Amino acid sequence: MLITGVLFYAFAAVLVVAALGVITSRNPVHSALFLVLAFVQSALLWLLIEAEFLALVLVLVYVGAVMVLFLFVVMMLDINVEEIRKGFTRYLPLGAAVALIVVFEIGHVVWFRSQGLQFLAAPQGQPADYSNTKELGSLLYTEHVYAFEIASMILLLAIVAAITLTMRRRPGLKVQDIVKQVAVRREDRVRIVKVEPSRES
Repeated sequence: MLITGVLFYAFAAVLVVAALGVITSRNPVHSALFLVLAFVQSALLWLLIEAEFLALVLVLVYVGAVMVLFLFVVMMLDINVEEIRKGFTRYLPLGAAVALIVVFEIGHVVWFRSQGLQFLAAPQGQPADYSNTKELGSLLYTEHVYAFEIASMILLLAIVAAITLTMRRRPGLKVQDIVKQVAVRREDRVRIVKVEPSRES
């Protein structure tokens, strides 16, 4: 338990520093990289509570896919850094108020625990052959199978809707006609020209 506590405070400290780097960094690319570090630290914290599946999903989905997309968008767009700085100072009072509320809540939790009241029991360790992924899968496909299928259908509908909105006809939009592409003949696209050889002196 001692090593677990040390790792928790170490990962939590790095997570707080990474979160501060996300909102204080002046370079958008650096902010995205700090967010990647925050996601990795959150995944490590989930590993400490034996939530291996959620930790792997966080790394694979957010770090491996979403953050790569964010980096591409940030690097491709012409972002005005001066405008970002103005926005930072504009929302500084609101951010400070939210930070004070969070600090107050954390202090309240620390004070409540110092009173010796057991309002939250520490999670018990699982045996070595315990599989978090197996338990989560069995729960999803037994008790929550209908909700899982409905969520899958909603996501599929969102994908189809996004593709439909992207491929809608607009003035000047060039679209493919698959039927014409398949029915094309060689004679319509290729012309063989026989060039007589020439001999230069």
